[in-house]
Amino acid sequence: MTLQGDHLDKLMAVMDAAFDPAYGEAWNRRQVEDALVLGNTHFVLIAATGQEPLPHEAAAGFFLSRTGYEEEELLLLAVTPACRRLGLGQTLLERLARDARQRGATRLLLEMRQGNPAEQLYRRFGFTPIGLRPNYYRGPSGGRIDAITFACPFYS
Repeated sequence: MTLQGDHLDKLMAVMDAAFDPAYGEAWNRRQVEDALVLGNTHFVLIAATGQEPLPHEAAAGFFLSRTGYEEEELLLLAVTPACRRLGLGQTLLERLARDARQRGATRLLLEMRQGNPAEQLYRRFGFTPIGLRPNYYRGPSGGRIDAITFACPFYS
């Protein structure tokens, strides 16, 4: 999937606002561009209304995902702090699930650092832990934090 400059600018603005730099979880512009060149990586931007942003409207959230054999991996999901608690994360997950099913996925996967506040959103959506990577992430003080892998199967 190709990303036009305006879309990339909007995505990066959300990324810069949404991710705490202390954890180093945000991707840089080049990483996003490189991922999207692969063809199996997808993104969706949404405005505060939950719809696609208009040409001169800021984005309030996005997801970036990668399609694999019968699986879709959620690489990044972000909502700007000013637009959190408005249901945009849920809207993005619903869109991800719909799009992933259309691409043939039978489940969603994601990995996140232990203690990430988004865990509540993912669990409410149906994600359950399936694995642990000890000491995978770097914490703000230099300590290590475990990564948890989650899956969300699609039921017929």
